[in-house]
Amino acid sequence: MRIEKCYFCSSPCYPGHGMKFVRNDSKQFRFCRAKCHRSFNKKRNPRKVAWTKAYRKTRGKEMSVDSTFEFEARRNRPVKYDRELMSKTIQGMQRVQEIKEAREVDFYTDRMKDAKGYKKAQAREEIAKSFDLIQPAASKDRVEEVMAKFEKKREKKANKRQEMEVDA
Repeated sequence: MRIEKCYFCSSPCYPGHGMKFVRNDSKQFRFCRAKCHRSFNKKRNPRKVAWTKAYRKTRGKEMSVDSTFEFEARRNRPVKYDRELMSKTIQGMQRVQEIKEAREVDFYTDRMKDAKGYKKAQAREEIAKSFDLIQPAASKDRVEEVMAKFEKKREKKANKRQEMEVDA
C-alpha cells in the first residue's frame, strides 16, 4: 500500500483513512480528513490557511528548499527484489532522515536567534514602563542607574559586533 499526501494540507493519508474526490476531468484529490475536504470545497487557498504546510513554507516557517526533499519524490519504477539492495535502501533512507532532522534543527535555531533579542528588548521596555509596580521600594535614582548599566552593556556588545564585522 502507498501513503499518499493530502491535497490540501500535505500531511500523509494512510491506507483506509481520509477520502478521495474525483473531478469530472478525472483529476483525483486525496484528503486526510473532513477538515481538509471541507476547506477544499469552500475554495480556500492552502497558502492562506494557517495550519497547512503550504502556509508555513510561504511564511518562511518551514524549510522549502533542501536537497533531501528530492528523495521523497514519487518513483513508479518496478525493481526486482534484491535483499542487499533493500538493506542498502533502508540504510540510505535512515541516513537521509538523520540529515533532514539535523538541517531542520539548524533552520529552527537560525530562525529563532533574532527572537531572543526581541523578547529581551520587550521585557526591558515593560520594566521601564512599570518599574514601580515591580519594586515599590526602589528609588528613581536606582532605576536610572540600573537602566544606564543595561545601556552600557548593550553599547559594548554593539561595538564588538561592529568590530567583528569590520574584521571579517
